[in-house]
Amino acid sequence: MVLDKLGDALKASLRKLTGAAFVDEKAINELVKEIQRSLLQADVNVKLVFDVSNRIKERALKEKAPSALQRKEFIVNIVYEELVTFLGGEHKPLSLEGKKPVFVMLVGLFGNGKTTTAGKLGLYYKKRGLKVALVQTDTWRPAAYDQLVQLGKQVDVPVFGVKGEKDSEKIWKHVRPELDTYDLIIVDTAGRDALSDDLIEELNGINTLVKPHEALLVMAADVGQSAEKQAQAFADMVKVSGVIITKLDGTAKGGGALTACAVTDAPVRFVGTGEKIDELEEFKPKGFVGRLLGLGDLEALLEKAKEAIDEDRAEDLGKRFLKGEFNLLDLYEQMQAMRKMGPLSKVMKLLPGMGGMDIPKSMLTGQEEKLTVWRHLMDSMTKAELENPDIISGARLERIAHGAGSSIAEVRGLLKQYKQSKKMAKMLKGAQSEKGMEKVMQKIQKGGFSGRRGKRMKF
Repeated sequence: MVLDKLGDALKASLRKLTGAAFVDEKAINELVKEIQRSLLQADVNVKLVFDVSNRIKERALKEKAPSALQRKEFIVNIVYEELVTFLGGEHKPLSLEGKKPVFVMLVGLFGNGKTTTAGKLGLYYKKRGLKVALVQTDTWRPAAYDQLVQLGKQVDVPVFGVKGEKDSEKIWKHVRPELDTYDLIIVDTAGRDALSDDLIEELNGINTLVKPHEALLVMAADVGQSAEKQAQAFADMVKVSGVIITKLDGTAKGGGALTACAVTDAPVRFVGTGEKIDELEEFKPKGFVGRLLGLGDLEALLEKAKEAIDEDRAEDLGKRFLKGEFNLLDLYEQMQAMRKMGPLSKVMKLLPGMGGMDIPKSMLTGQEEKLTVWRHLMDSMTKAELENPDIISGARLERIAHGAGSSIAEVRGLLKQYKQSKKMAKMLKGAQSEKGMEKVMQKIQKGGFSGRRGKRMKF
């Protein structure tokens, strides 16, 4: 999760409010002060901080909560709504409709990650069913073409360019006839250490030739509040339609970059959340603020799930689970899908309610380590053992543990989890009606499926 410190600080402020006996003006003032402190520590512009905090305070004091909400819940919702507006409001996706191919041009200064972002964008849209190609027109960095070729191979997306050519316009004219069969063309351009006259001239030239549907400014989060000036300068030059902020996971200045861009006419479209090629996500203010406040982001969770497991296979697994027919092979596949979704700590923050819980990171790390051990144990099993775990005992336990470099206790722990999952499946099988679900929930609450009175089953 990006901006962890800001998120932790905001969640602590809201927990303090919801835990208070009374929500009076004093409590609201304290909440506003803590929100101001959190935003300032994230390098957000002072004026913007006071603007948003004053709106939160004014609404919290004047507006009445609807009958369906407690006052505390209503104030949390006000904080959520104002922060969403603060970060740009409604999500603004790239415009990829119309006649193909669609051209997206990346611009920016040296060191901000344009070329890497081109590869990430290529993978992002390839996963969504588009036929994508990358074009390299950067003639200033000697290794720019080779770097993009390597990235293209990594994500299995073709790369066009002319190695050694020093004129970006000649490169474009040479490769353009080969691009008509693609849906999306991502064009990487040259940068400089600063916005110089020769960079302006070069970008104007390539911009006139490409006529991009979208021109995206790639900018590192560590520029902080100066992001506004940089975004405005590029917008004036090549009509930048959006911003991609990279390195958001590694700087305390990310809040400054996000909010600075939000006040320009170039909204943040994507954010880079890590160094890996798949660590790029669309910037959706509602989901982003939901994660910051511990309210979750179901849309992002479902998108990760779709990427991790085939939809038809997921439906089949669901049916097998409800019938109680699943085995260790199915459990293994589910673990692999979870692994593809990313670290458990990141996935947890996408779940509504879970992101707001103060779960120690050591606990989540321990769970990830346990899942890793279980995968090794299943790799050590035969196909017959995976399909019918009930045959695993005695010598089989020893062989599996030895083959995985683990212990018999760990094998027993895996088998116990498997049996508990089957019990859960039987519960859900009987919960096809509303009354059935009520009975299931009552039994869970009473620990009735533990096999022992008064001892709850662990999931």
